[in-house]
Order: sequence, then C-alpha cells, then structure tokens
Amino acid sequence: MTAPVVPARSPEAAAAVVSETAPARSSAELIRAEEPVLAHNYHPLPVVVARAEGTWVEDVEGRRYLDMLAGYSALNFGHRHPRLIEAAHRQLDRLTLTSRAFHNDRLAGFAERLAQLTGLDMVLPMNTGAEAVESGIKVARKWAYEVKGVPADRATIVVAAENFHGRTTTIVSFSTDETARTGFGPFAPGFRIVPYNDLAALQAAVDETTAAVLIEPIQGEAGVVVPDDGYLAGVRELTRRANCLFVADEIQSGLGRTGRTLAVEHEGVVPDVVLLGKALGGGIVPVSAVVGRREVLSVLRPGEHGSTFGGNPLAAAVGTAVVDLLETGEFQRRATELGAVLRDGLTALVGKGVVGFRSRGLWAGVDIDPALGSGREVSERLMREGVLVKDTHGSTVRLAPPLTITAEELGSALAALERVLTRGA
Repeated sequence: MTAPVVPARSPEAAAAVVSETAPARSSAELIRAEEPVLAHNYHPLPVVVARAEGTWVEDVEGRRYLDMLAGYSALNFGHRHPRLIEAAHRQLDRLTLTSRAFHNDRLAGFAERLAQLTGLDMVLPMNTGAEAVESGIKVARKWAYEVKGVPADRATIVVAAENFHGRTTTIVSFSTDETARTGFGPFAPGFRIVPYNDLAALQAAVDETTAAVLIEPIQGEAGVVVPDDGYLAGVRELTRRANCLFVADEIQSGLGRTGRTLAVEHEGVVPDVVLLGKALGGGIVPVSAVVGRREVLSVLRPGEHGSTFGGNPLAAAVGTAVVDLLETGEFQRRATELGAVLRDGLTALVGKGVVGFRSRGLWAGVDIDPALGSGREVSERLMREGVLVKDTHGSTVRLAPPLTITAEELGSALAALERVLTRGA
C-alpha cells in the first residue's frame, strides 16, 4: 500500500502559521499570561527567552543575556550546538519513536558507546533524571534480593543529607529539604540518611540489609558542595567491603562539567552504577540512563521495568552525538582550564561581597554576604546586567555556564558580579 503524501510547507507558509497562532507579546504580557494557566511549581526570573545560540539567549524584546546556568548542566555544550542539532535533524527525517516493543537501529550503538565512555557494561535508557534515580533504586533493591540475599522487602539504601536526586514521591521520601517534602507524605520506607562527606557516619549506617549507597559526587542543589579528597574513594572501598552497591548520581556533575567525563574520576573511582541525565540530551530532548556493571543490570527481566520513550531513536541519535563530543576530551579540557579562570575570579571577590565559594571545573556555588541581599535578589540584579544565574538556598548562587563559554565571556560575567556586589541593593 502506498503511503499518503503529506505536502511540505514552505518556510514562508510555516512562518505565517507561527505568526497566526502565536501573536507577538511582550515579556510582561507573557509572564502575566502564565499566572492563571501554569501550576506555580517554579519561581522563574522575570525574563522570557525566545531564542538562543551558544552561550547567549535573547528575550522577546531582543535583549541578550549571557547564560551562566546552562539549564542546571543540561546545556553543557551550549544552546543549539551545531553537531547536536544536525544529529537531531537527520534523525527527525527518518524515525523518532518505536517504543521498546520493537528494536530500533540507533539504540544498540548508543548503549555501546555510552558504556565504553563510562567504563561500565550495560545501559538502561530512560528519559529524565528523576526516572534514572527511580530506576537505580529499583535495580539496587532487585540486586540486593537476588544477588546479595537480603530478605524480601528488607533492603535499605543509604543516602546523604542535603541531597537532591529529584522530586518524585519516592525521592522526596529521603530528602532533607522540607520545601520538597512538606505536604507530600506518607513517605516511602527503606532509606537511611547520613551526613554528607562523613565516612564514619556512612560506615555506621551500612549493614547486612544495605543494597546501595546513593550519593552525588558533588552536591549541586546544596550549593556545589565538593567533598574532601578521599571521600569518594572511601565510599567505594566501604561499599566493596560491605558487599553493597555504590550508585553515583552524576546527573548534574557528569559529562564534562567538572573537568572529567564523570566527577568520580577525580579520585579514580568506578562505581557499580552511574546515573546520567541532563547533558546527555544535549539540551534538545530529555535523555537519561542507568549505566552499570553487567551483574547489576542483568537482574532486570522483561516486564519488570520500562519506559515508552526510553531509548527512542531520536534520543539515541542525540545521545550518541553527545558521546562523540565527549570522546574528543575538548570539553573536559575547557572545563578544567576555564574552571581555573572562574576560581581565580571568585577568589578575587572574596571579601568584596563574596564570603566564600566552592568550585570544581566550570561549576561553583558562591556565598554572597547576606547584608547585600538574598541569592534571588543578586540573581535579579545580575539579570539586569545581562547575566543569568540562579539562586539556591539563602544567599548562595550557582554558576554553571556552558562548557563552550570563552574566557572573555567568563570575565564579563565575573565583572558583572563584581559590579552588582559593589553597588549592593
């Protein structure tokens, strides 16, 4: 049977349709329009982005801003990286979705390449970061029952205080952020919370029921908290001795952000399971993955876990292009070299409105003198200077620019921060 022919729109016709369906409105009008129709689960800065390229975004009025957040690391390679856009366009012209009811011709190559990049064996493809964490929890529990021999429904997972692994009901069960938790109980059992960066506390919490230790190698939402040297290696050794899994949540810290492909590589550590997301989709489509040892991921059997969109051909094509970029080492080198520029620039601001900071690669949590304003207020002032950042707790702001940023652009952002702090409110 001959497939129906769908007439293609000319660029002019397509533009006319856009013009008819989306009349031009100002930033203020668009922000007001969101109020009655969007759930209020975010408090965005009052900027309405319409276009973006590389490290820059443009609002509906044509004002340009330097993006120093990069979608919480989802845009590690900048907005609309040409190689990623090209990969997406090629795949859009061929095949976008089959579900996992069938094989597709892109998934095997993506999984093979991603496993090689991380030094692990198998890949469970998903979509969002929270899905990857939920999937990692399920895999760890299944492994505990089938391989370690933990009695049914007794498995525990040890996590760190001040963690951020997502906002599903299971994940907020072991959050210590009351904003994320309050009003969403009852909470899932089976988790033990210990202080981050405290090996003694971790050892005391691990016992024969422990399926896994789940931690962020660097805590992003907490303010880019970098653990002491030796902590990650200590977690690896402790979990090995206790016969439980080390699950590293590299959703924000991974894929070049810290100067290595994975943040655990700073201590030469290979976890049993690595959780990836954000930058894996190149800022184009949601792509996440659980990557692990064969012995661990082999506990899953057909019907026990799944995702209609996980591993779809479009995601696999974009994810493969992301792996291509990372295999060159260029972005890891840039994060290292420009990370030193960022660190030196922030060091120069300590005592001039900055009371302290933590950084690794192109990622920093900057503590502002509370007398100069909250993190939100400082973010708004920087926005007016043409620089976009986002606050976290209290007077801390996060800096996580695309890894494509230049030294000049980074210097411009730091100069804007100095101006904001010098002027105060």
